[in-house]
Amino acid sequence: MPITMPTAVIEGTQLTVMPFRADAVIGTMSVPTLVQLVPSPRREEDTKTLKAASGAVRRHAELRALVQRALKSTQKGKNVGSYAEYIADGVNGELGSGWSTPPITFWHAGPLAALSDELLPGTGLRTLTIAPGTSVVAIDGETQTTAWHELYDDPERFGLTYAELAQVRVPFELYVDLSVADARQIFYDRNVQGVAVAKNLAMSMDQRDFATRLAHRVAEAVKVDIDGRLVPFTKFVNATKRQVGKAEPEVVTLSAMRALVITAVYGKGGLSRSAETVHEDELPAAATAEQVEQYVVPALARLIAEHAEHFLSRSALTAPAVLAGLGIAVHHTTPWADPSNAMGANELDRLLAGIRWAREARYWDGVAAKAGASGRLNFSGGVKDSGGRVADALLYPGTEAGRRIRGQ
Repeated sequence: MPITMPTAVIEGTQLTVMPFRADAVIGTMSVPTLVQLVPSPRREEDTKTLKAASGAVRRHAELRALVQRALKSTQKGKNVGSYAEYIADGVNGELGSGWSTPPITFWHAGPLAALSDELLPGTGLRTLTIAPGTSVVAIDGETQTTAWHELYDDPERFGLTYAELAQVRVPFELYVDLSVADARQIFYDRNVQGVAVAKNLAMSMDQRDFATRLAHRVAEAVKVDIDGRLVPFTKFVNATKRQVGKAEPEVVTLSAMRALVITAVYGKGGLSRSAETVHEDELPAAATAEQVEQYVVPALARLIAEHAEHFLSRSALTAPAVLAGLGIAVHHTTPWADPSNAMGANELDRLLAGIRWAREARYWDGVAAKAGASGRLNFSGGVKDSGGRVADALLYPGTEAGRRIRGQ
């Protein structure tokens, strides 16, 4: 008697998703599902490993190469390790709620094996099935994908366990059955169409950065008199933009405040660190994080309060390069400053007393700004370009620049 064949059962990886257009869905998947569904990009670029890999993995590598850039010997590849450490710190709870990874964008290179009806009418939720051997490629978020592979390959190295990783849900969007050309276009749009955030601005948003935290505390420590009413200086600090517009109520950016803090801590050496993360274990020798905070916050808050009128009038003092130069001058008053260049707070006050802060070419042209043909000043030179010149002009009144900013 012939054996009856079983009813066809569709096998594969099942995901609960919600469609957001006819060829794309969103959802979450576990880390074990992710590493099983999408091969490690790093391994796919290893010639030896690829030779011994299955045909499905080799085909996947060929398809990936059509829509992705290389990891090997690129900054993208170098970022994988630090990204894996960041994710591990987040999973371990070391970053609290202040951490995030963006949804990974996947491309399902062919039609789905199956897509269910709505699991619950009106919700849009469905179950899709990805057949074994189907190529799913990360067209955006590949560094994160590789980092998850690093974590899953050796969780103990990152202070994790397989059980902990299995509890993590990774958000994703999945584009289904697109052509190679469409997948490439999505790669281009995601990586080129967006406006990159200026590094200085990005740093000013990093609440794990020591200098950013101090900049916030300095602003919080100052109250300014507005028509007989004390207003927190934080109201006048813009934390979201690189430059402050004329019509906006703020007068200075948080990134400029951060430059003031960094140069106060490091002196001229801080000019090169304005776009770098400042860690508490990288402070100047003989200076602890507690000591730095206890001195820098009140010292800078006092200066801002004493020069509040110049800040509120949007004088040259609000320019990032001028604030950086002021920070360098303040550094000479810190307990950890080089004794050969150290000075007292009173001496600094005397040096600042005669400064003409007005945004006028006769004071600041060639020091912190450049004057155009119309005489209008442009302070766009930046911290690194002009901060040192400003500091020298503040500290050495006898120089040409020192006399200029004092109106002599």
